[in-house]
Amino acid sequence: MTPHDEPRVVRAAAMPAGTPAVPVAIVGAGACGLTAALRLRDAGIDCVLLERDAVPQGSTALSSGFVPAAGTAVQRAAGVDDSPERFAADIQAKAHGTAAAHLVRAYTEAIAPALDALQQRHGLAFELLDGFLYPGHSVRRMHTLPARTGAALVGALTAAAERAGAMLVTDALVRELWVGDGDRVLGVGYTRPDGGVEHLASDVLLLACNGFGGHRALVAELLPEMRDATFAGHVGNDGSAIAWARQLGLALADLGGYQGHGSWAVPQGVLITWALMAEGGIQVNAHGRRFHDETQGYSEAAVHVLAQPGGVAWNVFDERLLALGRTFPDFRDAEAAGALRRADSIDALAVVIGCDAQTLADTLASARRPLAPPLYAIKVTGALFHTQGGLDIDARCRARRSDGTVHPNLLAAGGAARGVSGNAVWGYLSGNGLLSAVAGGYIAAHTARELLEAA
Repeated sequence: MTPHDEPRVVRAAAMPAGTPAVPVAIVGAGACGLTAALRLRDAGIDCVLLERDAVPQGSTALSSGFVPAAGTAVQRAAGVDDSPERFAADIQAKAHGTAAAHLVRAYTEAIAPALDALQQRHGLAFELLDGFLYPGHSVRRMHTLPARTGAALVGALTAAAERAGAMLVTDALVRELWVGDGDRVLGVGYTRPDGGVEHLASDVLLLACNGFGGHRALVAELLPEMRDATFAGHVGNDGSAIAWARQLGLALADLGGYQGHGSWAVPQGVLITWALMAEGGIQVNAHGRRFHDETQGYSEAAVHVLAQPGGVAWNVFDERLLALGRTFPDFRDAEAAGALRRADSIDALAVVIGCDAQTLADTLASARRPLAPPLYAIKVTGALFHTQGGLDIDARCRARRSDGTVHPNLLAAGGAARGVSGNAVWGYLSGNGLLSAVAGGYIAAHTARELLEAA
């Protein structure tokens, strides 16, 4: 990032003459921004989404696309008994009680109405992921579109937003926040592919843009254990929200929280679903030894894997789990790319891994579930996917100042704001990122409407 590209705050009495205006401007057209835009349009409020890419992608497109929610119509139809309270308890159990309580409550209560509205009003055909539980979830609550990819989710949200009349401006990289008296946001400035700068004024601004996982200096500063890890997230996670917050004196929170993943295939660079580990697969290091409890979750597994010789491990599983893996598009992509290795015996698997056969046999004998030949292995490393810290916000997604007061018209949610994973890698419960994005966008839109009505 050159100095000309650095996010900056521009202090001025007004936006440049002739600047177009909109009630709500949204920085970022991922799951958070698009959900907010849809709810605003449901309320008849005009909004503009400013998206840095030519086509909306972001962290959402790189995710699994699985959104956890409690008490949805989809769950009820499947006979699943769940509640926001139960979901909140699972989140706090994973985070050892360190997740922001006000956001845990707000998000677990908002996510079911948000998904139901997306399904009933905008045609997103969610279904309940069946067959296994991700670590930490006490019931089935992962909602997915039939394609089972994050790209499908962001594509469906984008199409719905365009049908609903939300204006989407792509190739628009927001670099400037214009602020006036009392730090009230006046609008934004964004660069275009030809290097030109355009401006947009707004009454309310929602930062739904990014985390900081792609900013190496911030990762080194705030997540030193991941400074050398592969970043498997989107380039848009450049820390701009943090830069603006620091310039405005806004509070930041949970900057040590992040989503890692201990199952990033190397050298293929493809995510291997943790469903294999959840259902009985194991991870072994280059010596054929198991080195952690895979049932604790894939986020903290990243740190465990990176601590192994060479920073790599092997996912080991059998035919039963292979069949499960092949139900996930990312797994099929990894297999097509040559990541999957087959071995008809433990001795043959030891050759694949390059370890002692007896050591590996002893490890497999102690597996949680018996693994019967033929066996399969995929070489993986630990990766950083998405940060979970950012602007401190209240339960209405209003940005907080360092003194605890709320900003008059700046909202933040999704990757730009603190999440519900606490301040460490082990606090991340599967799906927390999309929970914060979808529920946060839904809540932020309601808050924007209230701010507009009160003006």
